[in-house]
Parts: sequence; structure tokens; C-alpha cells
Amino acid sequence: MDIAIIGAGNIGATLARRLTGLGHRVSVANSRGPATLTDLAAETGATALPIAEVTTGADMVIVAIPESSISKLPSGVLDGISDGATVVDTGNYVPTLRDATIDDLERGTVESRWTEAHLGHAVIKAFNTIQAPELAARGKPAGAPGRIALPVAGDDGAAKARVIALVEQLGFDAIDGGGLDESWRQQPGTPVYTADLDAQAARAALAEATPQDTKAWRARLNARPT
Repeated sequence: MDIAIIGAGNIGATLARRLTGLGHRVSVANSRGPATLTDLAAETGATALPIAEVTTGADMVIVAIPESSISKLPSGVLDGISDGATVVDTGNYVPTLRDATIDDLERGTVESRWTEAHLGHAVIKAFNTIQAPELAARGKPAGAPGRIALPVAGDDGAAKARVIALVEQLGFDAIDGGGLDESWRQQPGTPVYTADLDAQAARAALAEATPQDTKAWRARLNARPT
């Protein structure tokens, strides 16, 4: 596939490395411009582009930037994507430590619904429950013991199937996290978040999640000394 990645931090750069290694054609952009991505491009073979150009013709766009940066993306950033393209949201709202306060999220709006509204395009939630070192190094063949499972949530069945297939290519068990309204079950603070569980345990963790999990996690962040 032609895959565009917006964001070259820990997750974005790791996905660029992994996906080019699988033979996908990857373009990448960040807020500081392509000149800051020359090392990553040289390492991976990915093409560094300005944000305004990176999604043109993409079959899949992976948005891997801090939540508070979503609203700062250029208007129409997804206008050039291919018909039927899939947009993946990897983001997590991390108030105090990283993100400015987002009132809608503090009031309980599902994080990916908020992102979807700002992007103006349906999204699939994935890759938000795993940290970059594990994403880089802990993929395993299908059926291998201890294979980490990653939940994938979204409303478009065909788009979700494409993301599930990509997760499996990367060496992880993809589990269906339900519709996008259910993606709160994989937000920070929930039992599945960064727990590196196998498929059976991850499904149980999604079922056990409560909205209070994320509220309590955010409260702990907000209580940290500044």
C-alpha cells in the first residue's frame, strides 16, 4: 500500500521503519518540515514530505501526533487521499504531561470521535495501546506463544479489516474492539492499555474496562507536581 504517516515521534517513526521493512511505500511528515526527517528517510527509504502534501494518493493515512496537535493540522489535510482510503488514529490524550487541556475530552467525549470530527473523515483506532519499543521489537509469527494483541476499533468494516490485516503483518494479534464509540475501552488507564496482553487476555481486558479507568488515569496525571 501507499501509506502516509503524519507524525515522526516514537510511534510514527517506528511505524515508518516497520512498514517500509514490510515493503509498503511510506511517506512521512511532521510539523517541522521534511528537512528534519532526512535521517529517518535515509534509514527507512520513506519519503519525507510537507504535511500539506503527504496524504496525496495515500491508500492509508496514519495520524500519529499528540492529541492537542490534531486541531493544528492544515485545513483539508486529507483532501488528496485515494477514494476509499483508511485513516488510522493512534493518538492518546495525555493532559498535563504533554497535551493542553481539551474540554470536550475532559467532559467525556471519546478521544477518537473528537479526532474524527476535527479531521472530517472516519477513523479507525489502533496502535494506541502499545509503546514504541514493543511495536519495534515484539512482533511474532501468528500462533506464537505470548503474541501481543492490539485492539482495532471503528465503524467501517472494510477499513477496519485493512487495519486488522496490517496489524497482523506487523506480528501482532488484531482483535476487534467494536465500533468507534467503544474505543474508550482502549484509552489510557484501561486494563488493555500498554499491558501487552495476548488475545484472550486483551479481549477480557476490553470487557472489564469502565469509563472511570481513564478518568482516574487523567486525575493521577493532573495531580503530579509541576
